[in-house]
Amino acid sequence: MNDKRTELSQLYQLALRQQLTQGAGTDLESARDLGRHAMTLGLETLDMARIHEIALVSLVLPTYSASTNNSLLGRAGLFFAEAITPIEQTHRGAREANAHLNQIVKTLSQRTLELADSVEELKQEILQRKAVEESLRASELTTIDLLEKSQQMQEELRHLSRQLLSVQEEERRKISRELHDVIAQTLTGINVRLAALKAESTTSTAELHKQIASTQRMVEKSVDIVHRFARELRPTLLDDLGLIPALQAFLKGFMEDTGIRGSLKVFAAIEEADGTLRTMLYRVAQEALTNVARHAKASRVEVCIESLDDHIRMTITDNGQGFEVTGNAAAPKHNRLGLLGMRERVEMFGGTFAVFSAPGHSTTVRLDIPPQTPHPSPPSFEKSNLPSLQTS
Repeated sequence: MNDKRTELSQLYQLALRQQLTQGAGTDLESARDLGRHAMTLGLETLDMARIHEIALVSLVLPTYSASTNNSLLGRAGLFFAEAITPIEQTHRGAREANAHLNQIVKTLSQRTLELADSVEELKQEILQRKAVEESLRASELTTIDLLEKSQQMQEELRHLSRQLLSVQEEERRKISRELHDVIAQTLTGINVRLAALKAESTTSTAELHKQIASTQRMVEKSVDIVHRFARELRPTLLDDLGLIPALQAFLKGFMEDTGIRGSLKVFAAIEEADGTLRTMLYRVAQEALTNVARHAKASRVEVCIESLDDHIRMTITDNGQGFEVTGNAAAPKHNRLGLLGMRERVEMFGGTFAVFSAPGHSTTVRLDIPPQTPHPSPPSFEKSNLPSLQTS
């Protein structure tokens, strides 16, 4: 490489001498040839400047004079300028190409950023659409589920409505049969006895008294039956004296009819509660005790109404055979309507209703009622004179 550069330096010096000796107007093609040759050797403008400097030192300085060498230096400058023209043109083209390339790269970078933003926006839109689709699918499933539950509840409501109508008809049939078979027959018997008394007016006084006493007993029996019907439909004690006496009376009759021992514990301030609430508590206790008598095969039952910190709680617990508690009905199929009626009564007051039982274990019916009005906490209700009841 050094040999070639030395050769080029010699060629440059010869061409420059010829240019300087021939004078102005000499063709400068030889200078351009040297420049192209320098490019093939990989030389740059600075390299050519050093070669030019060596040639000047060799050609101009030995005979330098101010009058002659200014023009020589000018022609030498033109020769050098022409020699580096091919190199400069190449560099200029490279710079222009590089500038154009940089512009293209900048444009591509900007476009890449824009595409990246577009891709990110597209991803977000896809995620949003997927979320919306998932939400729509979930909503559709929920709607289908709610529709199925609604249809199921409608079917259950129709079934329970039919059961309710059936129970109402059965109750009416029972009352009708009782009125016809018991009261009507008793009143007919009274009428017959009165007719017999009229026909036997000559009977002895003792026999007449006997007949009258028998007739009175029949009248008293009819009155008792009518009173029982009235109590079952609406106990007067509940309206006249309050919840506690009504529950005492019902539990006393329950024990006499079933032989099941019962206890009652009530806080006295319950009598200050709203009348509709006291009626609900009585009806739920009545239905629960009726269920115990019909299905539990129990020997003991406890009714407790207590005032807790933020609600009223009533529990009816028996020691009977129990049953499997499943679903919202929380009762055997044959008693579903009764338990559903109790639940609905409780929920009308914003309360909760639950049944706890298992085959072979005791059963507890529990209801919790939020306070309807402020309830004080007076001393417990004192023990009543009912021999088998425990009240507090």
